[in-house]
Amino acid sequence: MTRIVARRLTRENFAAFGDVIDMGGDNHYPINGGRAERYHDLATAQATGPNARVLISMVRGTPYELPLKLTMVERHPFGTQAFIPLSPRPFLVVVCHDGDGGPGEPQAFITAPGQGINYSRNLWHGVLTPLGEAQDFLIVDRGGDGSNLEEFHFSHAYEIHLPNERL
Repeated sequence: MTRIVARRLTRENFAAFGDVIDMGGDNHYPINGGRAERYHDLATAQATGPNARVLISMVRGTPYELPLKLTMVERHPFGTQAFIPLSPRPFLVVVCHDGDGGPGEPQAFITAPGQGINYSRNLWHGVLTPLGEAQDFLIVDRGGDGSNLEEFHFSHAYEIHLPNERL
């Protein structure tokens, strides 16, 4: 089994896979008479294919046993997929670039509490993996005709470990 250690999620180290959704960066400004701060244009939702539309949904995810035994990844060829936590808890993010005949070796990240992600269209990624306890998420992804889900099962499992840092 190949061992992979998750690393801290930043805009820079996740840029090749999609967008980090958080209140960082310089693109923010006051609204509502200065009573609120808008963090603007954090991710781009894409929906292509027949009768495509952007969906907003919610999901409650339960944690997996750690270290995570990664045997399968999925991708969505017609649209991006964003996961925005509704509580200030971290979660595990697993992604893969395309390789020969399927996904390449996985990379793993841990979000900061409250940080979300937007997977690029057609990017191989692991399933939603909350850490420690059940967690609710807002999901922004694609609806429409055609199959927008591909799964790939690895010939061997990867073992995803958390760093030694306390979460």
